[in-house]
Amino acid sequence: MGSTVLGGLIFGAGFAILGYCPGTAAAAFGSGAIDALVGMVGIIIGAGMFARLYPVLNRSVLKWGPLPEGTIPELIGIRPAIVIAAVAVLIVAVLRWLSF
Repeated sequence: MGSTVLGGLIFGAGFAILGYCPGTAAAAFGSGAIDALVGMVGIIIGAGMFARLYPVLNRSVLKWGPLPEGTIPELIGIRPAIVIAAVAVLIVAVLRWLSF
């Protein structure tokens, strides 16, 4: 659980700050976007830091609890269609809120 949460937070922060995910950063860099170059350098530095810190992380953060088994509908005991509908409504509501 720790690796998933920590990785998601780091990836999300990088995505939000840079405005690119790794694939689109590479494509943008290939088309000449200088801001994407900064992101690509950050990705390389981040990967190097992770590789260097892996032994320490493997003894701590990466061992923080297992991920729960199953899907969200299985965990909360409702039909998948209800979860899909709820998430769709939530996405529409957030996008509507962001459009103001």
